[in-house]
Order: sequence, then structure tokens, then C-alpha cells
Amino acid sequence: MLLNGAAWYALSHQPALPEGPSQVGGLAYAPFGRHDAPWERRENLPDLLARDMAQMARLTTQVRSYSAAQHPGLAQAAQAAGLRLSLGIWLNRDAAQNQREIEAGLRDARAGLAQHLIVGNETLLRRELTVPELITQLRRVRAGSPVPVTTAEPWHVWLAHPELASEVDFLTVHLLPYWEGVPAEEGVEQAMQRLRWVQERHPGKPIWIGEVGFPSEGGPVGRARPSPDAQALFVREFVALAARERLNYFLIEAYDQAWKTHEEGRAGAHWGLFDASRQPKFALNGPVLSQPHWLGLALISSGLAAVLMLWWVRRFRNLRWPAQTALVLGTQATTSLGVGVVALPLAHYMGVGDWLLLALLAPATVLMALILLAHLSEFVELFVRGNLRRQFGALPARPGAPQPFVSIHLPCSNEPPEMVIATLASLQALDYPRFEVLVIDNNTRDPALWAPVQAHVDTLPAHFRFFHLPQWPGYKAGALRFALDQSDARTELVAVVDADYLVHPNWLSALVGHFDDPQVAVVQAPQAHRNWALSAWRTMMNWEYEGFFRIGMHHRNERDAIIQHGTMTLVRASALRAVGSWSSETVCEDAELGLRLMQAGHRTVYVDTVMGQGLTPDGFAAFRRQRQRWAQGGMQIFKRHARALLWPATSPGEPGLSAGQRYHFLAGWLPWLGDAMHLLFVLLACVWTSAVLLWPEGLSWPTAAYLMPLMVFCAAKLVMGPLLYARRVPCSVWGSVGAALAGMGLSHGIARGVWQGLLSGERAFQVTRKGGGLATEKRGRLARALAVLRPVREEALLLLALLLAAAAVAHTASALQGLARSDAWMWMTMLLLQALPYAAALLCAGLAAWPERAPSAADSTVAPTAPAEPAAAAQTQSTPPSQAAPRPA
Repeated sequence: MLLNGAAWYALSHQPALPEGPSQVGGLAYAPFGRHDAPWERRENLPDLLARDMAQMARLTTQVRSYSAAQHPGLAQAAQAAGLRLSLGIWLNRDAAQNQREIEAGLRDARAGLAQHLIVGNETLLRRELTVPELITQLRRVRAGSPVPVTTAEPWHVWLAHPELASEVDFLTVHLLPYWEGVPAEEGVEQAMQRLRWVQERHPGKPIWIGEVGFPSEGGPVGRARPSPDAQALFVREFVALAARERLNYFLIEAYDQAWKTHEEGRAGAHWGLFDASRQPKFALNGPVLSQPHWLGLALISSGLAAVLMLWWVRRFRNLRWPAQTALVLGTQATTSLGVGVVALPLAHYMGVGDWLLLALLAPATVLMALILLAHLSEFVELFVRGNLRRQFGALPARPGAPQPFVSIHLPCSNEPPEMVIATLASLQALDYPRFEVLVIDNNTRDPALWAPVQAHVDTLPAHFRFFHLPQWPGYKAGALRFALDQSDARTELVAVVDADYLVHPNWLSALVGHFDDPQVAVVQAPQAHRNWALSAWRTMMNWEYEGFFRIGMHHRNERDAIIQHGTMTLVRASALRAVGSWSSETVCEDAELGLRLMQAGHRTVYVDTVMGQGLTPDGFAAFRRQRQRWAQGGMQIFKRHARALLWPATSPGEPGLSAGQRYHFLAGWLPWLGDAMHLLFVLLACVWTSAVLLWPEGLSWPTAAYLMPLMVFCAAKLVMGPLLYARRVPCSVWGSVGAALAGMGLSHGIARGVWQGLLSGERAFQVTRKGGGLATEKRGRLARALAVLRPVREEALLLLALLLAAAAVAHTASALQGLARSDAWMWMTMLLLQALPYAAALLCAGLAAWPERAPSAADSTVAPTAPAEPAAAAQTQSTPPSQAAPRPA
């Protein structure tokens, strides 16, 4: 927190700047408040004029205005405040309006209310009038004016049109180095050089500097970078030099003009010595603050971070000091960045479009900050060695102790029979003495898929039983509930294995000892895969899965918050029955069951020892469909258990979830919520891009600072992800790159799953296709291309939309200047970053369609026991009559 305060102080307090005099020669003035604009009717003008003139009179003795007819009473207010007025007459293409301006200006001049009349402001620069037309107007005014008459133009216009000088009593020159790309530290010298050029071109002619200054905010123009200290530096240097040289000038300007954002970009609104709320930005002498509100922002960011830091330190108190230090520093830095972004309205004048955009970006920034902090906590705990305390290994039953009876449940639905038979062969080879295997084939209508499995089970010992449920409700959970009801009465432990797994012979014997602890309800071994070296795509999937089991599960296991998976899991049967068995209210019945067991006060154990290997999904579509189901199920779990996840238990005797368990479940879903927000933001970004392109005068690109959190978020993930993979996952650098690419390609599927889970009550379970291999038949190029694009057609459309939007922004940006141009380029960069997950999905789909080689014995780390030859399809269930369930009709 002290470092945070020191950082805010250092960023806000600028080096000593040159001292200026206590007053300035003159100020350019337009009477518009924070929410006023030239095109709006003014009700508060008299009060505003009186306050402004009294405030300016303390800083200068003369002011310059821009319109005589639009601001009635301005000349009288200046006289009342003791200010000498150079009265502006606004000219444009409207002849009637010009006539009203000239009449009002001459009237005030004849009444002794003006020392000069400035006929037209940058009229030639804006191409409102031609030189002959402007000369005509000047002659009209000079003919009736009792005071000197001039017109105001930038220095280069006076050089280009010497004939104009003979039509005025003196020259009014604008010197604005910012618009020429000159930085503030060189601006005064450049302005004086331009002034000398005009003096040399018009020798002997009096010259007033009508506008000179530098903005305090805005985008870069060339080497010019607006900032509060840049403005203070320029103004102080110029005012001091003007006093020495006895120059006549008007600083632009007295007050910030928020409405100018629509015409000149953000820089146009920030030329004032006072902000639009009439507060001084800096003093002409003394220290200058680039962020006047630095102390308040430092306290707010420290206060918010303190809540998180103290929680981290308490909940992660077992971390070693380097990890704790990195965690709290990262927390403070993330919080400070978020506070700085949300505080941007203090420095910018926000329009309706800006506020709408901020309303969208602020929640996204908060979500990114939370995701980043969750990643940071995982990173520091797993990267720094010695942090993990709660680790488990193999634990057989105690010598001489009775071994619990295990009922192994093997659910399958529309699976390749040879794959299921291989799984049964590995189960037959278990070295455990007391178990049964229940094969539950549910909702498989094709006899060619389930009949060979039943026939094979009939050849196995009696403790292998087969059930075919042609129409059974509840998806996988329904099948597992049925299996629990059919389990042997001696069952103490229920084991679940997927139909594509080859288990190790010691799977049960190596783990049952953990259940000697009566509080343990779940022992989970990792999911692992075989035959993944058959193709580059399967390799990428394998390492993507490995990341969670080598990293995420260890992180969760430290606080007894693991995710129970529907395979390679052991569950205490009594606890399973006590919490109501498997639930069909979610498509992730396994994770939901684990949560209920934790909520009931049971403990879980994660043993990171491979006890069996399954198959990776067949193709990208199956891989994405599986992750979409997981995301949908996660949101269904959240909706069903929101109270337990958000609040501690309140009922007496109710164990409830610990704070660490609640944290891990919620933090684990944050990246999925980020993917859902990404999809929403992409759609809104395309809409916003179209709106800005169609209505550039009313909307603008977001300031680059709003997009900074996205850049920081991406950079942090690019650093933490590979480092953690290098430390925890036994793969090469290219393996971690492939895993990251595969994970990125899942973004759209996850987003769809999240929105389905949050907004829909649908609970359709989709089986992940495995064991079928990838199609390698010969097809034409067009057919192959369409086959690749079919599962990722939505990603392809979104990618195309983002690329077209980025191209349109780039085309528009080439014609912009200053801040608008830099904001446009930053917005284009953001669109391209948003497109990366969709490009990754297309690349993954292409890699998945690439033919793979045939498997060999070297591809599998488990040598499966050769299955027995399947017998002819039996007509009855392979269960003793006393235990068999009646066939459904």
C-alpha cells in the first residue's frame, strides 16, 4: 500500500517547471459551461458571464471573444469586471447571420464596450469565405467602426495572403504548436519562429497573438503529447517570455470547452487554464500535478486492494513469502490500474456515447481484473516451490484390514463396442479382490452398438453385469442412479469409469486406503489420455487437458475444493446415498455431486497419479461440444447452489462450504464468464464500429486508456501461462503453445455454454464422440474445406465481421489526425485481439481434419489385456436372476 501511494505520488508530481508571472496578458473566452454548446439555447448566460468575468479579472486585464450576436450581454459583463474586450464577430457562409453579427459588434463598439473588433475567426482556414469575400466584410466593418479592426488566422494564412494585411489595422495571428506536432518543451521557440516569419513578411504592421497555448489532454500529434504538465510548461514559458518581449497575446483559452470534442477530438476540449467546472488546472508558479486527484485515487485503490490482500494473506497463509509478496503486489497493481481506468471521467469530458461505452467497459474491466487475480493466485501458489502442503499419493488398505467392496459403474451410450470391450478387459485385469462391474448402456437404439458388448459381458465372470436401457431418463446421471440401485448390497465404494478408459490393474488397490478416514467421500485420480501422439491435433488436446490436472486440480486440492470428474473417481456409497445420489438437474452431474458432498461436510482427495487413460475426442467439434457442455453445466450448478456458493452456512449444524471451497468454484468459473463477456463484447464492438463509421460527428472511438486493461490482461496471461506450464506440465515449449491454441479455440463454444446455462433451462446431454477416429476418406478440396468449416461456421462469421470492421477502421484512421487517429488505431488493434479466439478455432478445426496415422503399441502407455472373443449376442442380461432388474418396456 505504501508502494502504491508512492507510485501515485511519483506519477502525479512533475519535476520543477519554470516560474511564470502572477498574471497573463489576455485570455480567449467562450461562455460555455460543462454541458453547454453553441447550438443550444442558453438560460444561464447572464449568471455565467458575471462569474466568469470576475474570475478572469483576477488573472488578466483583457479578454477576447468570438461572437457578438450569440452572447448578448458579454461586452457589458466584461466592462463591469474591468476587463478590456477584443470583441469577436463570427463569420460563416450564412449571410443573414453575418449581418446580425456585424450589427451587434458595431453596436457594442460604438457604445464604448470594445477595444477592438475581430471580424472572423479562421474564416479562410475553415473555407467559410474566400479572400475577396472576407475583404468585403472587413471594409464594411472598418467603415463604421470607432475602434481598430482585424481578423484572426493562423500564421501560414497571413504568409499566403499578404493582400489581407492592408485591410486590417493590425494582424491577429494564431500560434498553436500542438497542431503542428511540436512537443511542449519546443513549442514556445517554434511559436516565436512563426511569429518572426509573419513580422518579416509584414514589416511595421502591429501584431497581436490571437491564440497561443497547449492542451492538457488529448492524443498525440506527431511528437506533441498533451498532458497537464506539458500545458503548464508551455504556458509558463510563453507568459514569461511575452512579459519580457512586451507581446500582446491571448492564451487559448480561459475555460475548457467540452463541446469541442465533437469538432476537434478530445484535445479540443482541454485548452483551458480552468476546467469546465471553473477549477484551475495549475498555478502559474509552484508545483504542478498531472493528476490533481492523486491522493484520493491512491487511498481508494489502496483501500480496495487492502480488502483483497488481507483476504489473500489469510486464505493463502501457507504460501511461502515470495509467493505471498507477488500475490499482494499483483493485487495492488491490478486494483490501481482498474481505479485509474474508472477514474478517467475526471480527466475527460464524456459524451452520451462515451458514457454508454464506459458502462460496457467498466464491468468488463472488473471481470478481467478478477480473472487476472484468480490466475495470479494460481500462478504464485503453483510456481513457487514448497507451497503445496495437501498432497496425496497411493494409499492401499492397511495390512490385515478388510477391503471395502467396490461397485464399478461403466455407463455408455452409443459407444463403439470394441472400445467398451477394451475397457472391460482392463477392468477384468484389476488386482483388487472384492469388486463388481455394472455396464449400463442407456438410450442406444442400434443393436449393432450394444449387443456385442452384452455378448462379451456374458462371457465374463458373474461379477460383470450388463443392463440395456433403451429409453431411460436423466442422461448419464440417470444411468448412474440406476446402477446405484442395482449395486451389490455389500457395496461400500462406488467407482465410475468412462467407456473409453483402460485402467491400471492397481487402480482400486492403490487408493482404497484413503477411505479409512471416515470424512473422505471422494478420491479422484486425474483424467489422462492415450494414443494422443497420432496427430498434432490430438497432441494439442492432450496437453490442454493436462494443464488442468497438473495445475488447476493441485491449486484446488490445497483447500479441499477439487472438481469431481465422471471417470476415475471413487465415492463412498453411504455418502452418495445420503446426499441424494446423482442429479439430472445439470449436464455436469459429477462436479455437482462433488459440490454437494463438500457442502455436507465431507472431504475429497486428489491423487495425481495416472491410474488409467482414455481417448481424446474425435475432432474439434467433439472437443468443443464437450467443453460447451461443461460450461453449461457449471452455470446450471451455480444457479442451483448460488446461495451456498455466495454465503456461508447459517443453519445450526449445517456444515456448508468453506471460504476456500466457495472461492475456487466461483474463481474457476470466472474465465468461462470472461469468454461469455467476450462474445457479447464482440457483438457490441461490431455494432459500435458501424455506428461510429456512420455517425462520426456524434460518436467517437474509445480512448486508448479504456483499452489498456485488455492489453495488460493479454500480456499477463502470455507471461503466466507459459511459465506455469514450463514448471508443472511435462511438455515442450511447442506443447504449451499447442495447448494454449487449443484452449483459445474453445472460447466461442464455452461462451455459448455459459449463456445456455444462464438463460435456458435446457439440460440436453451430448455424448462426446470418441474412439471413432478422424475421417480420412478422399474428398474434393471444396468438400474438405466445407467439412472443416461446418463445425466452426459461427466462429468464421464472427472472424470475418471483426476483420471487416478492423479494415474499415484502418481505412478511416488514415484520414484522421491527432487523438482521433491514435484512438482509431487502438480500436482496430482491439478488434484484431478480439478476433484471435475465432482464428484459433478455425486453425484448430483445420488441424483436427488433418489425417492421422494408425495407432501402434508405442502410442499407449497402458498395455491393455487382450479382450476375450465376443460370443454371439445374448438375449438376456448377464446378471443373476435375483439381482437383475426387469427390462424396460
